[in-house]
Amino acid sequence: MNIAMIGGGYVGLVSAACLAGFGWQVACVERDERRVAMLRDGVAPFYEPGLEALLRDGLAAGRLRFGGDAAAAVAASEVVFVAVGTPMRRGDARADMADVAAAVEAAAAALPAGCVVAMKSTVPVGTADEMEARIAQLRPGLDFDLVSNPEFLRQGAAVDDFVNPARVVVGAAGARGREAMAAVYAPLAQKGVPLLFVDRRSAEMGKYAANAFLAAKVALIGEVADVCEAAGADVEAVARIVGGDGRIGAGGLKAGAGFGGSCLPKDVAALVAAARGHGVRCRLGEAVIEANEARKRGMAARVIQAAGGDVHGRIVGVLGVAFKPDTDDMRAAPSLEILPALQSAGALVRAYDPQAMRQAAALLPGVEWRADARSALQGAHVGVVLTEWAEFRRLDLAGLRAGMAGDVLVDLRNIYRRAEAQAAGFDYHCIGSRHPGAGKEAGET
Repeated sequence: MNIAMIGGGYVGLVSAACLAGFGWQVACVERDERRVAMLRDGVAPFYEPGLEALLRDGLAAGRLRFGGDAAAAVAASEVVFVAVGTPMRRGDARADMADVAAAVEAAAAALPAGCVVAMKSTVPVGTADEMEARIAQLRPGLDFDLVSNPEFLRQGAAVDDFVNPARVVVGAAGARGREAMAAVYAPLAQKGVPLLFVDRRSAEMGKYAANAFLAAKVALIGEVADVCEAAGADVEAVARIVGGDGRIGAGGLKAGAGFGGSCLPKDVAALVAAARGHGVRCRLGEAVIEANEARKRGMAARVIQAAGGDVHGRIVGVLGVAFKPDTDDMRAAPSLEILPALQSAGALVRAYDPQAMRQAAALLPGVEWRADARSALQGAHVGVVLTEWAEFRRLDLAGLRAGMAGDVLVDLRNIYRRAEAQAAGFDYHCIGSRHPGAGKEAGET
């Protein structure tokens, strides 16, 4: 099967590389010439575990190619995916559809008869209908089909999510679209992955709804953590109790500094804005946004309080600035709220992140960047864990404490056990508990 992927960003590139791994011929269209040159050399423009190896495999096998000519890629394809960004629009928080519209119009000019266009971008409900009408307007009489195929990729686990998904969602209005997408995803169906065929508007809404539900869980467990602290309970234990309920599930119940990234903040805001556009309110979505922003703002105050109420003139060493581990994405990262607030309080901030420092440097002026975790905490009066990278879990706590000027360790991701941190000499502060056994679960490494 010949496939065109319009968009070489996060979703487009991961999807293109994985589809090539299925054995399909994939032409990925990217307008940034510098990025195209990198991709042709097998170099990913962002960090995602396993992606570069997949890129190199696809290139070596001749199944994956990159270029800027959309017409050539589309004209030779049976299925054309649109996988461009839909950032939050300034002013009203709705999805900015400019790139989607441009991609669809570029594809329309070269679509062969019988082709299927698959919308993989996260788009508002009704977009498939609008884009179908636009193609029909540009190419009267063209025989084509248009489907919605939303992605459900977690940054840091996107390759695995694509090749081992919980389900594949396809919104289709006609038999041709259903058959084409069944063929595209046949390698997944053969190993038992459910292919959920629904109407297009339900597929579009399903993506926003899934992220809204996840965001609500993350926001709520954060507030439960605050209650746990006040009441003397342990949020880690509470999360295990709640997550054991099959109606709720364990995912998203890790209390921390709030959610960030390119999906949850944008998609919840877009859902709220779309609801208003249809004359209804998504009150819980509004509350989730408010709770998450308040949580991020409150994290700096936690650090200052743990330091005795004053960080002026003191060194704060920060471990991790990306919004989550295994990614270099800084979009809506809690660090963008927390570090400037600490600087405003007079702290000298030193930081280290395994992957995100290049992106973060332009966003966090005044931060002193260090080459590793140990040097970030060397001489610091306060240490802060802000991203739960695996390498931070393996650090020698006693050795870190010996190199610090102070003894305060604020673990905003609960990756350590209080008893271990205290044994290393730290005045340890975590999220959601004052209990001696708080921190990571027993037996976790």
